[in-house]
Amino acid sequence: MTMDEIIGFVDGLDGVLTLRPEPGDGTPELARGDAFFYYSPDGVVPTTIQPFATIVTKNYPGDETSRLERPGAFRVNVAAGREAFTRWTGHAPRETATAGDGAGAASGGGDDAVIAHPVYGPQGWLAVVNPGPRTGEAVRELLTEAHRLARARYERRAEAG
Repeated sequence: MTMDEIIGFVDGLDGVLTLRPEPGDGTPELARGDAFFYYSPDGVVPTTIQPFATIVTKNYPGDETSRLERPGAFRVNVAAGREAFTRWTGHAPRETATAGDGAGAASGGGDDAVIAHPVYGPQGWLAVVNPGPRTGEAVRELLTEAHRLARARYERRAEAG
């Protein structure tokens, strides 16, 4: 899977706002080249919620285990929720990470494997570095579930507000 294929898939889900920071748009330079996916049916960038998924193309400070400095490397990050996280890793998000987290999560994981996110795993985030034939369907399913969860949160807030 390419980054553009993933972006195209997510853009096909209802109510998605995709941000792709570029020079001059006011976003931090570090975020350029990455993609951020929000459930925002009104098309307005949310200021009080996090994206439900991201694609990063470089290491961020304190998050170097995926080795994204390699040419062409990227990582899909998904707020998959507790149920999906537990299904993929074998433990609840807040439990201590072990070598059994998906395929090699303790070392940052290899390419094309679903792993606990190296930083945001305790919040229920999963990740895939360089998704390929082994994880393509899983990535689509996880993104669909994260979108469903984000839409449900949006609807609950709208009803309460």
